[in-house]
Amino acid sequence: MTDQPAPAPAAVAVYAVTRQGAVLAAAIAEALGGALFLPRRLQADFAEKAATVETLGSGLAENFRRFSGHVVVGAAGMVVRLIAPLLVSKKEDPAVVTVDQAGRFAVSLLSGHLGGGNRLAGEVARVCGGEAVISTATDIAGLPALEMLARELALEIEDFTKLPALSRLLTESGQAPVYDPGGFLRPRLSAWAGHFIFLNDPPPADRGPYVHADWRTGGEGPEALVLRPPVIALGLGCHRGIEADEVEQIVRESLDQAKIALLSVGVLASVESRKSEPALLAISRRIKRPFITYAKEKLSQVATPNPSSQVLEKIGVPSVCEAAAMLAAGTDRLIISKKKRARATLAAALSNWK
Repeated sequence: MTDQPAPAPAAVAVYAVTRQGAVLAAAIAEALGGALFLPRRLQADFAEKAATVETLGSGLAENFRRFSGHVVVGAAGMVVRLIAPLLVSKKEDPAVVTVDQAGRFAVSLLSGHLGGGNRLAGEVARVCGGEAVISTATDIAGLPALEMLARELALEIEDFTKLPALSRLLTESGQAPVYDPGGFLRPRLSAWAGHFIFLNDPPPADRGPYVHADWRTGGEGPEALVLRPPVIALGLGCHRGIEADEVEQIVRESLDQAKIALLSVGVLASVESRKSEPALLAISRRIKRPFITYAKEKLSQVATPNPSSQVLEKIGVPSVCEAAAMLAAGTDRLIISKKKRARATLAAALSNWK
């Protein structure tokens, strides 16, 4: 498991393979604030505006992960063949839009929802004075794209492979069951009343596709689209020089025992004197969650259920993990009281959903 975060992708890359297409590509790149890439034979007229690529295929391959969106002035079939070996997953692939060199149709070819391809197609169409071509079924049916709704509400999708069946159920039948005991989805889904059936209990295992939104584990059906709200604050205390793997072990074991989803951890918190502790920073990177710290004066003001005279003597506060968890969650209650290992402690609190 790497401790190095992936670099954030840049904006939009725009390509063309013909002289007429290059004129349109240059206009699109300028309007969108994107980068223009042209083959060497077209460089003479665009030397100051464009970077050189040997071929469209090599340019796409080199830039695919460097940009969040790609616009190609050229045939959609050609682009499909070129990007096919580059695809990884719905969650990771960038948006790809193709537009004919007359600027009539901007086709959202890849990552229409999560990658922003539908939005990008609309932007390209506006620049060209053409029409955006959107083929995603939920958009055509006037229904919400569940992956976009999850992103909007900061809910983590546990398994993207469950998404197609649920989206298919929604578009074909017009309705989808939802188990949402914490009310994470209900307010937003009220805009589509009648399309979502809210359940009081998780359905039986053979129920088929449904939406399961909860921070607790257990009861998820095999075909459920599971959404995890980031509502858990983990408080961590540790000895200096502890290994990241030891901290990760107490995190995973504690969450498993309490039946709390790792994806529902929203923040890690500790005392200010540990803000540069390599192991805590490493865990923050591994689970892709922010790590915050509090001054000792702030932690000392929190009444915790398990204060420690030993921690007070060594750190200067009666509690680190419990107090940090409660402060980060904005609550006076814990859902995991202090768990102690040889060189680390952990506590967890449930924040109010905003």
